[in-house]
Amino acid sequence: MPTETATHIRLDDRGVAWIDRTNVKVVEVVLDKLAHASSAEEMHFQYPHLSLAQIYAALAYYHDHQIEIDAQIERGAREYERLKAQVGETPLQKRLKEAGKLR
Repeated sequence: MPTETATHIRLDDRGVAWIDRTNVKVVEVVLDKLAHASSAEEMHFQYPHLSLAQIYAALAYYHDHQIEIDAQIERGAREYERLKAQVGETPLQKRLKEAGKLR
């Protein structure tokens, strides 16, 4: 009898890893793990639409591709900072500063 294995991970045309049959990127699960030190079970509680198998698959994929995904996270953080600097202070931030509620 042939055996079938499920990876739960697919790559799109740009090479971005997604959890199969969802609109969740592997990097999103990784960021949750890194930011909150959540276990797979805790993530499953927070995101019940993901199975434990899908979460573990995403984490396994990360460990197999850690250099590339860490680089993707770093690029995203740099892009965020660039855009944040480009936008500058928002009108809400300005009003809050004027009201003494924000430094």
